[in-house]
Order: sequence, then structure tokens, then C-alpha cells
Amino acid sequence: MTAEQQAAGDSSGSARWMGWVTAVLAALMTFFLIMPLVGLVWRALTLPGTAVLDQNSISAAILLSLTTTAISVLLIILLGTPLAYYLARYPLRFKRLLTIFIELPIVMPPVVAGLGLLAVFGRRGLIGLPLAQLGITITFSGTAVVLAQVFVASPFYIRAAQSRFAALPREYEDAAAVDGANRWQTFRHIMLPFSRNGLLAGLILSWARALGEFGATILFAGNLQGRTQTMPLLVYTSLERDLRITFITALILLGMAVVAFGITRWLTGLDAHDR
Repeated sequence: MTAEQQAAGDSSGSARWMGWVTAVLAALMTFFLIMPLVGLVWRALTLPGTAVLDQNSISAAILLSLTTTAISVLLIILLGTPLAYYLARYPLRFKRLLTIFIELPIVMPPVVAGLGLLAVFGRRGLIGLPLAQLGITITFSGTAVVLAQVFVASPFYIRAAQSRFAALPREYEDAAAVDGANRWQTFRHIMLPFSRNGLLAGLILSWARALGEFGATILFAGNLQGRTQTMPLLVYTSLERDLRITFITALILLGMAVVAFGITRWLTGLDAHDR
């Protein structure tokens, strides 16, 4: 056997060994990520329970979650879209530093987010104190739920929108300017249509994040049934009564998140195809 043949054999053996190691590690990670979902479904279907499923509580929590997240999404669109556009298309000073602060809620611990909202909008907060003197209280209300959702979910939309706006060639705006279009007309008739799928994907991802928000909400808005008790808070409350109800409620919340994520993936695929 020549030196070249021996080297080729060693290389082939190393490649097979690396292939097996990679496959085993990938399988372990897949198992770790999927099995909790399987366990959730299994426990919901097999766990005995003595308490009766409170349809009124679940209906109220679902309605509150859908209502507050709809308002949150509307605020995210109205306020986040201009911000993402300016970050993407204008040479702002300290843009990188500003982007870090805008995206910080993505990695911020939920309890810290709730404390921050309390420090600003609480009765003794920077904005909450003047509002309290006017008889306006934000904490432990539906408004607090919406503010918590917007704070933790908006960076997902802003990040997606900024990336999509930045990917559009400058020639689009130049051509529109030559035709006499102003900035608003260019944004409305060119930037938005070409970015539609990417914006929708980011928006649905933000909605799913708002739907699953727990930590900041319970600290800033409380857990009042019919007023601030969203679906994640209902899951937490059900732990004290009956595990079966807890798992069933969690499955409902999980199903809503899965649908949202599926739509996001589909829209992302459409956006990639359009590019």
C-alpha cells in the first residue's frame, strides 16, 4: 500500500468517525428539544385530575390574551415600523449603541423587565408618579399587560423590519425620486410592498412572544382573573389547583404558538423566494 492510499484510507476513516459523532450529537439535541413537547401532550392526556375544567377562566384568559396582543401588535406596527425604517435607511449617530438598547429586551430577564416597567410606570415611577397625581394608574391593569407585551415583543419585529428594509437596493428609492415621489410615497408604494412578507413574519413572531409573556406581566400587571390574567398566568395559577388542568391549558397555549410559528416560517420562505 502506497503512502497516498494509506493517507486516503485514514482520511476516509476519520470522515466516517466524524459523521457518526455528528449524527449522535444531532440526535441527542433533537431528542432533548422534542421530548418535552411529547411529554407535555402525554401528561395532558393521561394525568388524572379531580378538578373540573373551568371553561369560564380559560375563555376569559384566551379573550384577554387575544385582545391585549392585538393591541400590542397594533402599537408595534405604528411605532416600530418608523423606527426600523430610520435605523435601516438613515445614517444615525450612535446607531449601533441605539440598536443594542432596542434589542436588549430580547435577552433581558423577565423579572428585570418587569422591574424596569415598574420603575417607569409604577405609582412612584418616573412617569407613573405624575400620572398618579392626575388619578391615572397603569399598574395592575390591562394597560400594564399591553405595555409589558410591547416591551418584550417589539424588538423581534423591529429587528426583522430593519433587516428587510436594509436589504432593499437604494436604486428603488432613487428611481422613485426621479419619478417625483416624495419620501412617504416611496415608503408606502415601494418599501412596504417589497418588505411585506418579512414584516409579517417579524410581526407574527412578536405576537407569539407577546402571547407567551409571563415574567414582566405578573410583576407589572399582576394576576387578576378577568383583568390581567393572560394564558401563561392561567397556567401558573392552575398549578395550585390541578395538574391536569395545568397541562391542558398549556397545550392550548402551545397550539396557538405553534400555529403562529408555522405561519412565520411560511412567510419567511415566501420572502426568501421573492428575493
